[in-house]
Amino acid sequence: MELDQTQEKRELALLDQINSDPDITQANLAGKLDVAVGTVNWHLKRLIAKGYVKAKRAQRKKLRYIITPEGLALRARLTVNYIENQMRLYSQTRQQVKNLLGEIKKLGYGEVRVEGDSEIADVCRLTCLEQGIDIVDKGSIPILEVQGYTVILNLGQAL
Repeated sequence: MELDQTQEKRELALLDQINSDPDITQANLAGKLDVAVGTVNWHLKRLIAKGYVKAKRAQRKKLRYIITPEGLALRARLTVNYIENQMRLYSQTRQQVKNLLGEIKKLGYGEVRVEGDSEIADVCRLTCLEQGIDIVDKGSIPILEVQGYTVILNLGQAL
């Protein structure tokens, strides 16, 4: 069964944290990953069962997590997958924004407002600059609204 992107990101983050601190507790891992301790426990059990991580007793109630060579290979694969997914998202967003800017240009506008504060909004701003579209804060102009990973063209006030 293939892991979904959320699980892959969690396991990559988990392996990164273990790599930087093998003595980290499940509670600390949960805090750093912003998930429940039970989620960390589930992932760790899975990684241990698959042979990617070993748990050894460091003290009476304390465990030390060790990433195996297979775990290092998994970490490398997850890192590559993450980078590929981010590059694909970047390319798709740029193409989507280029298409929307083409519509804006056809309507005779040379300015746009970008609403949103995320990496996706940053990609929108960069694409606008590359396409010769000015970004302004006010006016009755088209708006590129960033909603999660989606960019929507709002012409409501512009028309």
